[in-house]
Amino acid sequence: MTKDSISLTLDKREVTGKAVKHLRAAGTIPAVIHDHGKPSLHVQGDAIAMLKVWRAAGKHHPVELKTGDLSFTALIKDAEFDPRKHLLKHIVFNAVDKNQKVAAEIPLRPRYEEGNESSPAERTGLIVLSQLETVQVKAISSKLPDFIEYDAEKLVEIGDHISVSDLVAPEGVEIETEGNHAIATVFEPSALAAANDAAGGEAEAEEATEVESEATEAANEEEAAATAADADSSK
Repeated sequence: MTKDSISLTLDKREVTGKAVKHLRAAGTIPAVIHDHGKPSLHVQGDAIAMLKVWRAAGKHHPVELKTGDLSFTALIKDAEFDPRKHLLKHIVFNAVDKNQKVAAEIPLRPRYEEGNESSPAERTGLIVLSQLETVQVKAISSKLPDFIEYDAEKLVEIGDHISVSDLVAPEGVEIETEGNHAIATVFEPSALAAANDAAGGEAEAEEATEVESEATEAANEEEAAATAADADSSK
């Protein structure tokens, strides 16, 4: 996990309110720095530089800010984009104490065996549905990871799943998201397709599970009770 330093120099901003649209037109993005209950600082920076920082830092990587004679270590609390043009409009930074733990959302990534680009389930034609993209953690800013991996090689058969409780947190990092939250689950493609049809193309994992359960029960109606019990336990 990279922990490269990300830095950004900002200028003090005098323009506020609707007048900031003129800043954006000139290639400058307005921003705010919140600092532990002190008066917020209105700042601005080059649009290209700020977009690069947003892409590199997200909401989890500390950013070293400098504005005038002031310096801060901060996390990006929010970034506003134009919904039509997809252009950055505004950033809110939260200054953090380097010696105190802070909360952050950390992206999740699947980890595969060397040479593989998918899970065992996907390699056999099954579908792995991602159900959680980030987890909430707490750590001092220098310990915040850029991402946390989960072992996707454990996703083999229908019903296999990875939960937050399966994650191994890096040293100094506390995962605060509830452990029973599912991260990824293996489904039969036909179950997802049926759930999507029923939900108008917006099926959730729970709906897919229900469809899959009904299909499995119907297929096993005439089988022995023991076989049916085995099928139920595999869901």
